[in-house]
Amino acid sequence: MAARELVVLGTASQAPTRTRNHNGYFLRWDAEGLLFDPGEGTQRQMLRAGVPSSAITRLCLSHFHGDHVLGVPGVVQRLSLDKVPHPVVAHYPASGQVFFDRLRHASVFHEVAEIQERPLTADGPIAEGSFGTLEVRRLDHLIESFGYRLVEPDGRRMLPDELARAGIAGPDVGRLQREGELSVGGRTVRLEEVSVPRRGQRFAFVMDTRLCDGVHALADGADLLVIESTFLDEDADLAHRYGHLTAAQAGAVAESAGVRCLVLTHFSQRYVEPERFRDEAAAAFGGDVVVAADLDRIAVPSRR
Repeated sequence: MAARELVVLGTASQAPTRTRNHNGYFLRWDAEGLLFDPGEGTQRQMLRAGVPSSAITRLCLSHFHGDHVLGVPGVVQRLSLDKVPHPVVAHYPASGQVFFDRLRHASVFHEVAEIQERPLTADGPIAEGSFGTLEVRRLDHLIESFGYRLVEPDGRRMLPDELARAGIAGPDVGRLQREGELSVGGRTVRLEEVSVPRRGQRFAFVMDTRLCDGVHALADGADLLVIESTFLDEDADLAHRYGHLTAAQAGAVAESAGVRCLVLTHFSQRYVEPERFRDEAAAAFGGDVVVAADLDRIAVPSRR
């Protein structure tokens, strides 16, 4: 099981199909488990994908349209049914507080799990920890919507040959990483002499939106970009009218932002040929393109 991977739970948009459940995306990021936009049926999709409720540490909602949130009641109640011992932090637009209250208490159940509500009110960082920084940006949809971005701090990659040449091994490697320098055999060895910069990994999640500054800010340098591509370019006018992107627009964003792997999702039920989404995005983007399918598992690309 990969330490950092995306588990796709659903890929439909407004209406599910025989092969596509409503939205749902689980990001496993070391000890963190972020569940994004659980639409109707997410609890069952988690079972099919082998994602236990205990793996969830954060519930992240982009906006309050039903295909992105109608699975919240089942997920919240499952946390209590399974007696998940750790708190689960819930992020969602503050303007939809009344809807979150209704979803969280949609029916009678014995609530024992701890849900810590953290409503979103502005762009910027919303959580920091050993996993890095989780931040949000406003998007341009028919109602208030936010996209999410997870950024691991930059670090350094140790060079085994240089470490051996400097006579550093075992626990001393960790000391050097923590302290920045180490005295070895009468000389001072600096961390920069035995390592090279290592860029932290970046993940971005962009759901219902027109093109806007927030889309580009979220996608910037992402190793893995999960982005809606509800429409094909032939229906670009519809996409703009209803606050969505086309596959071609998603590909252009990924190319300009330097994305490594582009994951397309949130497909309108009007289309029956998923390869058309790949073709449109690939015409603008030279990196890896994944047309997401339910229950796909997509690894976060390894560090450069």
